[in-house]
Amino acid sequence: MTPVPFGKLPDGREVHCLSLQSGRLSAKVLTLGAILQDLRIEGVDHPVVLGSPDLAAYLGSARYFGAIVGRFANRIGRGRFTLDGKTYRTDLNFRDRHTLHGGGEGTDMQIWQVQSLAPDRAILALELPDGHMGFPGAMRITAEIALIGDGLSFNLTARTDAPTVCSLAHHGFFDLDGRGDIRNHSLMIAAEHYLPVDDDLIPTGEIRPVDGGDFDFRSPRRIGRAGYDHNFCLSDSQRPLRPVARLTGESGLSMQVETTACGLQFYDGAYMQDVPGLDGRRYGPHAGLALETQHWPDAPNQSGFPDAVLRPGQVFSETTIYRFIA
Repeated sequence: MTPVPFGKLPDGREVHCLSLQSGRLSAKVLTLGAILQDLRIEGVDHPVVLGSPDLAAYLGSARYFGAIVGRFANRIGRGRFTLDGKTYRTDLNFRDRHTLHGGGEGTDMQIWQVQSLAPDRAILALELPDGHMGFPGAMRITAEIALIGDGLSFNLTARTDAPTVCSLAHHGFFDLDGRGDIRNHSLMIAAEHYLPVDDDLIPTGEIRPVDGGDFDFRSPRRIGRAGYDHNFCLSDSQRPLRPVARLTGESGLSMQVETTACGLQFYDGAYMQDVPGLDGRRYGPHAGLALETQHWPDAPNQSGFPDAVLRPGQVFSETTIYRFIA
């Protein structure tokens, strides 16, 4: 249960690995980015998440794999937003003109501090200073990662000392079959609408019905080749914990996603390239998919999207559970 060394970053900072176990599930979590590095199910002969044994990969080709991303998950168009009459400019780390996952040194690149560690759960914390990556407000973030019965839960909280924007998400990649291609998985998403995007993957502002097209996953169907990196609109504000998606592999193993969040980003992993993976695997395009529960992307710039502002005295609180069903 004691954290063990996993490696050192180029600047000398040490990264540790935490091992969790409960019932049929076992997991490994890194202090870098609160990364879920591995997840195993007893009786399943392969990991069900994509991870890497190589710390250097998390700085390059495996960037964001399994990490808690923020302080604002997903994209902020043009790396700017206006809050209470003041315009803020954030780090341009996506195509040199937009902000992605909180900037080049977002929460995934930070060393989180272990607050408590038990056999089945860990609580990690992170302090972001005022002005970090251009965002206002000093922010304290906590992540409780726990194995609970048949599932893996993430309880994320944040507080700020000045008005800011906040969206935190677990950016795990899943492959329930271990075959290196998720396009034959079946997926259901309980969403009536999704967000179309422009050529830079920034939402256009339209909230489009999914009716009958490639984005209609209201009934389970094969993922296929349509190409997905889009937000599905679960609700117009946070809701009590409820099931929102179900992924099923050809093996029959299923994963149900439950969340309090208002959005779900589905990314089919199309742009993965030769990532060194677990058990000697090399991950290529579509080796895994992400189902990221979060605020809607670019919400700070879109008046018609759910509010993503966090103010002093308020608590950002979001829970997501991934339940596995054989």
